[in-house]
Amino acid sequence: MAVAALLASFALTHLAAAQDASTLKKDMVGQWELSTTERSKTCVVTLKADVASQGFRLELEPGCAKALPFAKDIAAWNVKGLDIVRLQDASGQPVIDFTEVESGIFEGVRQNEGVYILQNLAAARSLAKSMDQMIGDWAMVRGNGQAICGLTLTNTDAGQDNFQVFLKPKCDAAITAFAPTRWRLEHGQMLLMSNKGETWQFEADDNAQWRLVPDSTDPLIMMRQ
Repeated sequence: MAVAALLASFALTHLAAAQDASTLKKDMVGQWELSTTERSKTCVVTLKADVASQGFRLELEPGCAKALPFAKDIAAWNVKGLDIVRLQDASGQPVIDFTEVESGIFEGVRQNEGVYILQNLAAARSLAKSMDQMIGDWAMVRGNGQAICGLTLTNTDAGQDNFQVFLKPKCDAAITAFAPTRWRLEHGQMLLMSNKGETWQFEADDNAQWRLVPDSTDPLIMMRQ
């Protein structure tokens, strides 16, 4: 009986694994953006369900190899194990392997090159649009409408998916002490970060403004200028 139970457990485990891999294959069919982490170089990849040699068919948009030179070696895609999405060459060897780090966002590493991101194209373009809308001059104001600082959000890369931010002269002492140097959008929040490791988190409200969270009786609000 023990052997039978062990065999049944083994069979169920393999069935679950096969189902997970099958689900991942179905979920991956569609258009994806392959990019550097800061999205300075991008390439649209269309993953197809059609079987190809050693895997499944894909299409790369024109210009992919120019933006990302390793893309010239990508000939197909496949799922390996339970959670690895592989972009591979004509012989089935990996060009780059991706694993999911967030829902719909996959991360892969190429030795001596760095980290690359594979994410749903619609989500990537939505994020890019949101980023573009954030770039420019902002004012920090208190709940009573008093402006206490001006700052400029830029699209200049500051590393690790962050971008440079600059304070304008004559800011309130609390803002000057915080001294943010980097910003980014993350999970619907706008983050301001200092070189001291401090982070302020802002959430959008119904008035297209961003409020420091957690909220307080004397809120700090970012307003577009």
